[in-house]
Amino acid sequence: MTEEELQKTLDDFLVASERHDVFVEEFDGQDVRLRFSLAPGERWSSAALLSLADTSLRAAAGLDRRLLHLTVTVLRQAQDADMIALSRVIRRDGVVVNAEAWLFSHAAVEPTLHATASFRTD
Repeated sequence: MTEEELQKTLDDFLVASERHDVFVEEFDGQDVRLRFSLAPGERWSSAALLSLADTSLRAAAGLDRRLLHLTVTVLRQAQDADMIALSRVIRRDGVVVNAEAWLFSHAAVEPTLHATASFRTD
């Protein structure tokens, strides 16, 4: 899958309220870098950050997979700026995929959130 194909897949898969103007900056088949933007006047809520983490994890692991386990650690308050998400597959074992995602406010310097998840293909 190319960056353009992942972008189209995300645009088709996500409902409008969870899209946050997602833009695929990099994709190499295992590692993904996404940028999410706020609408004018909005702030990042906890629910929105969880949505970004879920989207980022699924972009790396596969959008069609069923979530088995999710662990999220909020490391610091999100700034009112674009969020950068770096996600990758940690391990593939048969029908189970383990992935992680790091969310950063504006630049990939100090993380805002870290998430790990296990997914299963039905």
